[in-house]
Amino acid sequence: MIRAALVSAHALSSSLGAAVPSTWPPMYLDSAALQYNLDRFPEDPEQAQWWFYFVVLSRGDSGRTLIGSVGYKGAPSADGTIEVGYGIVSDHHRRGYATEMVSGLLARAFSASGVRRVIAETLPELEGSIGVLRKCGFTLVDGGSEPGVIRFELDRAAYAMRA
Repeated sequence: MIRAALVSAHALSSSLGAAVPSTWPPMYLDSAALQYNLDRFPEDPEQAQWWFYFVVLSRGDSGRTLIGSVGYKGAPSADGTIEVGYGIVSDHHRRGYATEMVSGLLARAFSASGVRRVIAETLPELEGSIGVLRKCGFTLVDGGSEPGVIRFELDRAAYAMRA
């Protein structure tokens, strides 16, 4: 499906069996990001669950509709940290989909005994993204991966208290 996404919206639509809106892809999901995920699969196919997913709304106005992407940025690290990422197409913002997607990622991550904490990064001006992370229990911590990026974290104990 990622290969199809790299070809065209039509190819992706055929691969998913879903409508691809004109607002596809979500912000920050570009060809380089798709290629990065595609390149990770052959490294360790057993770890595919820790990568990328397309999000399809099963009952959209046009039937099955692609509304976003979600996933992890690789398997949990040796210290039990895993990072999540997500994006929703602009015409489906503010409907709770991102919060639902991140909640699902958290449930999956913390079902793995080796995961101790989940991190996510965003930009300070992306208020919607920050809102999603806060709704899901994340707190702001020091140290983004690059200048201008802010990091949020949720550890297993805090997640368990929310559940």
